[in-house]
Amino acid sequence: MDALMAALVAAALAHVGDAPATLAAILADRFRKPGLVILAAAIALAAASAIAVAAGMLLAPLITPKAKLLMLALALALQGGGALFPAKAPDRLQGWRLGAFATSLLGLFIQFFGDGIQFVVVVLAARSPVPALAGVGATLGALVAIAPAAVLGENAWHRLPLRPARLVVALAFLVGAAILAAQALALV
Repeated sequence: MDALMAALVAAALAHVGDAPATLAAILADRFRKPGLVILAAAIALAAASAIAVAAGMLLAPLITPKAKLLMLALALALQGGGALFPAKAPDRLQGWRLGAFATSLLGLFIQFFGDGIQFVVVVLAARSPVPALAGVGATLGALVAIAPAAVLGENAWHRLPLRPARLVVALAFLVGAAILAAQALALV
């Protein structure tokens, strides 16, 4: 259950003001089908998370528990460092003529697969006795940010105080990373 909650919280925080949420808002406005964009996002998230979980399962027997903890600290530090900078505006996918569902599914999968939270999911899956829970948690957590972005649309989404929120998220990830690193290195 630890992997589920940790991944859920990490993914929810990581996607606040990030490119995938912005892309979901853009696509929901473009196609005027926020429900369809959310469904496509859920499928894309589940697929990207499943790949991360599989990588974590392959990695698990190869490294020690302390190394896994240190890798988690590194993953959180990278996620926190990335949140310190403004999210890069995603490609609007205007040249894609695949229809609302396929464009949303493929475009969001590409965003999710290259997202930093995948590294967190890999490590959480490697540390968990039930690795799939890390993928389920990451999928649900990301939807916490993606769904409101799709429902609100691009203009309303960008009116939210996303920059201050990202700074708070960055601080949370960096503090968590420092604590885990200190534990992994037996400094505490």
